[in-house]
Amino acid sequence: MSKRALGIGLVLLVVACALPFVLSNYRTFQMTLVLVYAIALLGLNILTGYNGQISLGHGAFYALGAYCTAILMDRWGVPYWATIPVAGAVCLVAGFVFGLPALRLEGLYLALATFALGVATPQLLKYHLLEKWTGGVQGIVIMKPSPPFGLPLNPDQWLYFFTLAIAAGMFILAYNLIRGRIGRALVAIRDQHIAAEAMGINNALYKSLAFGVSAMFTGVAGALGAVAVQFVAPDSFNIFLSITLLVGIVVGGLASISGALYGAIFIQFVPNLADEISKAAPWAIFGVFMIGFVYLMPTGVAGAVRLIKRRRAA
Repeated sequence: MSKRALGIGLVLLVVACALPFVLSNYRTFQMTLVLVYAIALLGLNILTGYNGQISLGHGAFYALGAYCTAILMDRWGVPYWATIPVAGAVCLVAGFVFGLPALRLEGLYLALATFALGVATPQLLKYHLLEKWTGGVQGIVIMKPSPPFGLPLNPDQWLYFFTLAIAAGMFILAYNLIRGRIGRALVAIRDQHIAAEAMGINNALYKSLAFGVSAMFTGVAGALGAVAVQFVAPDSFNIFLSITLLVGIVVGGLASISGALYGAIFIQFVPNLADEISKAAPWAIFGVFMIGFVYLMPTGVAGAVRLIKRRRAA
């Protein structure tokens, strides 16, 4: 990482730390959700952007992470911070296991398989044999954590800083993963899987690993989202969530770590803006915004930023 990039990162971190003290509690809550979505989009980008596997069912892993946290907190009184790694580990295993049979599928067929997973998840969460754990259609209500050690922060501010710390760690993890040997192998498989295998790359292992790591990121996001919203229910994790995550990585920029943050800002604030513009047809306005972004920035916001930097440097 260059000194300039490190300096920009530190400036952004300082700005991020100052936000809760200048924003209202509601805006702070929204910025917490931006960080949550950014982690989820980062995971999906590892799978789709860097490895070329299309997923329309990542809302299922988001739901799994959210329910892991909610059940542990509600049934066994586990501290909220201790549920995050558990949710990530459960989703890592679930994603890796799901990735094994998905190895035989590519392109649209893989997309349809993951779409089926996303569609089935809310129904599975309502299944009567699981109601004891999931709460059925009523869901589970959990308490928002209070600041520890007597810190002079309100719960919204503390949760923002807690989420920011985890998000920073996940972004550093993703950066090192993509810039290392594993990341190069994932990109090679995406670009030309036959040549990658001829070079000694175990395609099956790396594709399953990509699914697992991607699910882990998304599960951690789901766990944080559950703590932030204080409620989980099956209908909160319908197929629209999976499609929204896919929209986020396309708008933010495929195969881009910073694109996860741009996409998160888009999916958090643009629907609200569309609703303010038109109460009658907010999703039509959202669609117009989405088409406009894709038309004006076909490589996503991150791609447009890179293009501007190259032109300024020329």
